[in-house]
Amino acid sequence: QVQVVTSGGGLVQPGESLTLSCAASGTTFVVYAMGWYRQAPGKQRELVARITSSGRTNYADSVKGRFTISRGNAKNTVYLQMNNLKPEDTAVYYCNTNFAGTDYWGRGTQVTVSS
Repeated sequence: QVQVVTSGGGLVQPGESLTLSCAASGTTFVVYAMGWYRQAPGKQRELVARITSSGRTNYADSVKGRFTISRGNAKNTVYLQMNNLKPEDTAVYYCNTNFAGTDYWGRGTQVTVSS
């Protein structure tokens, strides 16, 4: 059983930075891709950033140039560095991976950007 554990998040002011961390355990394999999604109140969950095992990345247009997703040295870990945060980045952020055809989600972590 794959488990996804996330950490990070919090309350910051506009223009500040935060880093989210995620680790997937329960498998000896390297998962193909890991990603971050977010869901703001009253909105659908959306993809923020995704990275494959080979390092290929894709980002939502709204975060390009501000957010960076990277894989950690430990197997099946991923980070989301968020710079120049804006109030519209406020949401619950979720880490996701897919293994053997099944989606696994971490518990959401709240990111609030407010002055």
